[in-house]
Amino acid sequence: MIGREIHAFAESIWGFNRSITGNGVRETLNSIKSIIPELKIRSVPSGTLAFDWIVPKEWKVSKAYIITPEGKKICDFQKHNLHLVGYSVPFSGTISLTELQDHLYSIPEQPDAIPYITSYYKERWGFCISHNDRLSLIDGNYHVVVDTELFDGFMNYGELVIPGKSPNEVFLSTYICHPSMANNELSGPCVLTFIARHLLTSAKSNYTYRIIFIPETIGSIVYLSKNLSKMKKRVFAGFNLTCIGDNRSYSYLPSKSGLTYSDRVAVHVLRFTDPNFVSYDWTDRGSDERQYCAPGVDLPVASLMRTKYGAYPEYHTSLDDLKKVVTPEGLQGGYLLVLKVLQAIEANACYKSKILCEPNMGKRGLYPTILQNKKGADVSRMMNVLSYCDGSFDLIEIAEILKTPIWKLYDTINTLLEHELIALNCNDKSK
Repeated sequence: MIGREIHAFAESIWGFNRSITGNGVRETLNSIKSIIPELKIRSVPSGTLAFDWIVPKEWKVSKAYIITPEGKKICDFQKHNLHLVGYSVPFSGTISLTELQDHLYSIPEQPDAIPYITSYYKERWGFCISHNDRLSLIDGNYHVVVDTELFDGFMNYGELVIPGKSPNEVFLSTYICHPSMANNELSGPCVLTFIARHLLTSAKSNYTYRIIFIPETIGSIVYLSKNLSKMKKRVFAGFNLTCIGDNRSYSYLPSKSGLTYSDRVAVHVLRFTDPNFVSYDWTDRGSDERQYCAPGVDLPVASLMRTKYGAYPEYHTSLDDLKKVVTPEGLQGGYLLVLKVLQAIEANACYKSKILCEPNMGKRGLYPTILQNKKGADVSRMMNVLSYCDGSFDLIEIAEILKTPIWKLYDTINTLLEHELIALNCNDKSK
């Protein structure tokens, strides 16, 4: 079961302290590279200008904790890396509870959860704590240690380009910048790692695949600043993969127009994978689709998800774990969804009949030679597909007309091709 393999990989990289820079990102990329050795790990120096943004300083954590008036160590980064606000600046000192409260973050509505908080672009320090633990704090002096460094270093990302028969590209993106959260973070890169492995070990694809593992927002902006020109020429379909490992639902967020080839393929596959899938609006965006569909960028990128970011109660907290929230079954569902989408893109094309009028299927062994009131489902499907093979309909359109998933037409098309009843037509709508 591929879901168990993906889940085991997620467990192996769970503890890395991922942020938008630092060793946690590099450790994650190196782990991904152990499964897909062809991955290229890129380094972008701090201070690099990318459109309206600048790559920030690298962040390193040695230790962080608070000592209570009773001498108890709490909010220990070594025990749970969500305890420290992301990108906290160094601090060491003894302060009162009143002063400390200004640097604490908790969620009253989820009293047992440690929230996930970051401050990438404004210098501050802080700790995240469960609300129950926060309420138990007593008056007195608290010794605070935040042993961190902010220095000129690098932002890293992973890139893999798998050449296909055509230079036209399918773009796949996911992010690697959240610590200790399963659906919101690990599900995307883990599923995409095994999708990449599948593509690398399969027969050469019809299309080229551009796959990236990046820090969210700043990573996509930097990547676009380096590659936008070629991507606008080559990318005809693209998907942002996030929150794709739970087993509650399937979700989709369209490109800005909602009318791209990516949207059409995604909606078709989702409709036949889960008729109750949740379809969001562009105004519900919140991940890297924001950058890929930004004005002037306008790439055909939609987001594929199980339960969308912000739409499940454990989101951005320590409750988003690998036991209850993300499961092998959920990861397998996410993996198969992406695989079906890519297979649909690979298979989709326009075909044209090579014979005028209806061909004699009986002499080819494709049609009953005894006339009966009922034809088999396979025969009916074949004749219906053939009737639409006039060069103007692609396979997804035919599947939609016949109210059947495209993957149920693959064998039919192969049979018609083998018997030279149809031919690939140049009118391919993926271009």
